[in-house]
Amino acid sequence: MNEHINVFSRNKKKSKLLFFFSALFALGLIMSLPFFSQPALGDDPVSDAASPAKKKGFILTIDGAIGPATMDYISRGLEQAAESRAEVVIIKMDTPGGLMQSMRGIIQEILLSPVPVITYVSPSGARAASAGTFILYGSHIAAMAPATNLGSATPVRMGGLPGQPEEQPPADNNDGGNKSSDNAEKEQGNGNDQPAEQRTATSAMDRKTMEDAVAYIRELAERHGRNADWAEKAVREAVNLGATDALEQNVIDVVATDLDDLLAQVDGRSVNMERGEATLATSGLELVRQDPDWRTRLLSVITDPNVAYFLMIIGFYGIIFELSNPGSLFPGVIGGICLILALFAFQVLSVNYAGLALILLGLAFIVGEAFLPSFGILGIGGIVAFVVGSIILMDGSHLAVSLPLIGGTAAVAAGFLLWAVGRFMSLRRRRVVSGVERLADEMAVALDDFKAEEGSYSGHIRLSGERWNAISNQPVVKDQALKVVSVNGLTVLVAHEGAST
Repeated sequence: MNEHINVFSRNKKKSKLLFFFSALFALGLIMSLPFFSQPALGDDPVSDAASPAKKKGFILTIDGAIGPATMDYISRGLEQAAESRAEVVIIKMDTPGGLMQSMRGIIQEILLSPVPVITYVSPSGARAASAGTFILYGSHIAAMAPATNLGSATPVRMGGLPGQPEEQPPADNNDGGNKSSDNAEKEQGNGNDQPAEQRTATSAMDRKTMEDAVAYIRELAERHGRNADWAEKAVREAVNLGATDALEQNVIDVVATDLDDLLAQVDGRSVNMERGEATLATSGLELVRQDPDWRTRLLSVITDPNVAYFLMIIGFYGIIFELSNPGSLFPGVIGGICLILALFAFQVLSVNYAGLALILLGLAFIVGEAFLPSFGILGIGGIVAFVVGSIILMDGSHLAVSLPLIGGTAAVAAGFLLWAVGRFMSLRRRRVVSGVERLADEMAVALDDFKAEEGSYSGHIRLSGERWNAISNQPVVKDQALKVVSVNGLTVLVAHEGAST
C-alpha cells in the first residue's frame, strides 16, 4: 500500500511540473507565432502576380502614443512595401507623442526606406504633437488635413526623483515673449545672441536632451528643405501651428482634404531619398490599407504603463501565494506569466529602476508584515515605498502610471495589511489549542480515590486519553469529574467540576 501511495505522489508531482512547463511552453509559442508570420499586418496586399500592371500604395496608421509596438508595426510595414515594390507609403497619423527612442527608430526606417513615405496628419481634428512633429519632419512628404495641428515637440524627461527642479515654463507664444524673458536677455547682455527660450532647461541632462533634439530636428528640416527655425522653436518653446499656417511657413508640403486630394497634389513631385532624388508617380495608385495586426495591438496593450504596472503587481502576489501554499499551481502559473510579461514591458519602456526597486521593496515589506511581529512599521513603510516608487516609476508625458491606479493598488495593499493585523489580534484572543498550556480548564476523570498526603490529596486522572498524576485540595473519589487548574511538570492540579479557580 505504501508503495502505491508513493508512486501516486510521484506521479502527482510530475503532473504538476508537466502542467507548469506546458503553460510556459504555450505562452512562449503564442508570443513567438507572430515572428513566423510577420508579413500579415492587416489586409492582404495585392500580389504582383495578381495585378502586374497595377501600381500600389500602402497605408499605415499611427493612432495614439508612439512606443515600441508602433515602431515594430511601421518597420514591418515599410519592409513589406519595399518587397511589394510599392510606389509610396502613406502614414496616417494622429498622435500626442511618445518615446523618443521609438520615434528615432521610426524616422531611421523612413529615411532608409527605398519607398517614398508620406506622413499625413489626418483626419480633421488630429494632431502630430511631440514625437509626431519629428516624424512629420523626417518624412519625404509632410502633409496635413484641414483643422489639424503640429508642434509641442519639447522633450520630456522620464523618471526622476521627487524634489528635483522642474523645467521653467516656456515663453508665451501669443504675445511675442513676456517681461521676464526680456529682462533675462538684458541681464545676459548679448541681445538676440542667446534667446531666453534656450535657457529653459534647468539641469545638465535637460540641456543635453534639448540640444540633441534641436540638432536632430534641424537636420531633418534641412534634409527635406523645410523651415528649420520654426522646428527649433517647436522644440525649445513648444509652439504649435495649424495646417494652413504650417503650409505658409514651409513647415509642411501639402494640405489635403482626403487621400485622393493628397495623391493628386504630390504626383510628379521630387523627393530626397537615401539613394538620391526620386519623382513620385501617385496617379492611379491602388491603395492597400495595412492596419495594425493582433501582434501590434497585443504589444501596445502590454507596453501600456498602467497594464505593465498591473501585471507586475499580479505577478508578485501570484509568486508569494504559490510560495506560501506550495502545489497550488494556479497562482504560481498566473503570477509567473504576468511577471514575465511585465518585465518584457519594462524592458522596452523607459523605466526608472529606483522606482521599480522601491515598489518591489514595498510589496516585500507589506507581505513581511503578515509574518513578522513589527507592530505595523513594516506595513506602513511598505505602503510608503510602494506609493513613492509607483509615482517615479514612469513619470513622463503620455507614458506615466495613472494616479488613481496607484491609489487603488495602495488602498488594496493597505486593506490586506489591516486584515492581516486584525487576524493576528483575533488570534491572540483565542484559546490556546496546542502544548501544555491548552490543558488549563480541560475536564478530567478520576481513576481512583485520592489519598490524603500532607494537607492535599493525590491520585490519578484520565486527561485527553492519557493517565496523569494529579493532586487536589479536596477529597476526590473514583469516576468523579474534575477540572484542570494548572500543570506542573507531570503533575496536574485539579478541582471539583464547577469549583471556582
